[in-house]
Amino acid sequence: MSRKSLTPKVRCAIYTRKSTDEGLEMEFNSLDAQREACAAYITSQKSNGWHPLPDRYDDGGFSGGNMERPALKRLMADIEAGQVDIVVCYKVDRLSRSLLDFSQLIEVFERHGASFVSITQQFSTTTSMGRLTLNMLLSFAQYEREVIAERIRDKVAASKRKGMWMGGVPPLGYDVVDRKLVINEEEAQLVQHIFKRFTQVGSVTSLVQELNDAGRRTKSWTTQSGRVREGGKFDKNSLYRMLKNRIYLGEIVHKEESFPGEHVAIIQPQQWQRVESILAENAHQRANQSRSQSPAPLKGILRCGHCNRAMKPSHTRKKGKQYRYYTCQQALKRGHDSCPVKTVAAGEVEQLVLDQIQGILASPEMVVNIWKSARQEGGFLTELEATEALRNLEPIWQELFPLEQSRLLNLLLDRVMITTDQMEVHLRREGIDHLAGELAA
Repeated sequence: MSRKSLTPKVRCAIYTRKSTDEGLEMEFNSLDAQREACAAYITSQKSNGWHPLPDRYDDGGFSGGNMERPALKRLMADIEAGQVDIVVCYKVDRLSRSLLDFSQLIEVFERHGASFVSITQQFSTTTSMGRLTLNMLLSFAQYEREVIAERIRDKVAASKRKGMWMGGVPPLGYDVVDRKLVINEEEAQLVQHIFKRFTQVGSVTSLVQELNDAGRRTKSWTTQSGRVREGGKFDKNSLYRMLKNRIYLGEIVHKEESFPGEHVAIIQPQQWQRVESILAENAHQRANQSRSQSPAPLKGILRCGHCNRAMKPSHTRKKGKQYRYYTCQQALKRGHDSCPVKTVAAGEVEQLVLDQIQGILASPEMVVNIWKSARQEGGFLTELEATEALRNLEPIWQELFPLEQSRLLNLLLDRVMITTDQMEVHLRREGIDHLAGELAA
């Protein structure tokens, strides 16, 4: 006697949406009509094991242009919990009218093994043709992302060439009124005091100590969402950025080019030049000083993939030039023949690690996750701004002091394993969340 093969049960969630709340009070409304049609389609697929879930995912009176919809959020939570196999909609635009949002939703679906079906458009990611159509849509979504990014970059560049303030954290000494920088008289006096004192003491470290001892604070400001960001203590990085900020000259900077700004200057050109001369001289003196302590940002992070031993930083000098290395401790203790990895050039491996970090952080999925975390921290970065910030990690890295470079790597990395032919970078989840918090600020 033959036995019938059991058909696995496929859990189908029906999602419905209507842009306005008009007619929702009727006994049988548009949401009911969508749900009834979807339920009938699921019934037609009963031989394939399809069964509708009892939960109702109905968004009445919500636009499809964004994802701020309660039923959609509940649906996504159930998908991530592994409780949904197929999402069934009347039309694609019921799920989303934004191609960018739609591509992000589909990415979440695929990550959790869920499929999507539009019953009136013969669109289903359960079939090879549906997946081909999906890939085409995602390609257009990527194209749309890049076009939007180019338009925004062009608009920002054109606006800055006209001297317009394009947003962000307002600098100390200015408030933002009607999207323009307006002098805050009390803060402007502090800015002038800082520039004057620096020409007198000539040391950022001393000036930071002096400002903090006097109870001075950095800029306090209010986000677009109304959240107040209190100023904090000064540090060397914040003071360096302030002393090199050409906004105080009445200029707007875009890609190292300066343009006359619409705002009023706080610092006069003569005083600015004096400050810049001192900064340049200090930098020259630091460059000429003996560097007995070589920077080693991967210290405690880089490990030999062959011996699982820490790679210890070291350096040598040849003809007055310093060369930095990371050496396996096994090789140090038992000789270089005991380890195939032996020694790696510090600059090369540090650049490789930075490239990998930048590649990981700039991936679309990671950008979205970090952007969402930053939004939860109260920031108002757009997704495109977060993308630009993460893609421009390398030039920011070059401006950091060695201690700041080490802090950033220890924040983001759990460990780096290196062998003779490959390298594995292991990120820290809590470090990525912290990075999102710093982006939000």
